[in-house]
Amino acid sequence: MAGMINFYREDVNYRLAGIRHTRAWMLNCISQQNRKAGEVSIIFCSDEFLYNMNMEYLQHDTLTDVITFDYSAGDTISGDVFISIPRVKENAVLFGKPFIEELNRVMIHGILHLCGYKDKTRKDAALMRSKEEECLALIP
Repeated sequence: MAGMINFYREDVNYRLAGIRHTRAWMLNCISQQNRKAGEVSIIFCSDEFLYNMNMEYLQHDTLTDVITFDYSAGDTISGDVFISIPRVKENAVLFGKPFIEELNRVMIHGILHLCGYKDKTRKDAALMRSKEEECLALIP
């Protein structure tokens, strides 16, 4: 079935409030990037879970807030976006932002990766940040 964004959790008790609104917002952001949603999973997890994935799949010995696995084809995006809830909480405090604002930024960051945006160079990271801001401004 096309256009499915589902939310899961792995070893954390976090449940996202307002899933229907969040899903509609994400689908709108995807559409704004001239893409269509296929099967997208947002998986909330612990630092330990995401660290182990980072080591196993990317060989990165660091904590991170998000890892995106892209299975997109053509203009239809599909993939898994793993998000560490403890890392998002810590970053929200560090950046002086409400938790939900930081979580929305991290979720849309993963979606934008599925849309083809990168963030490894300064130029790419600046474009990614700009796209994040555009999408965050679309939250109803």
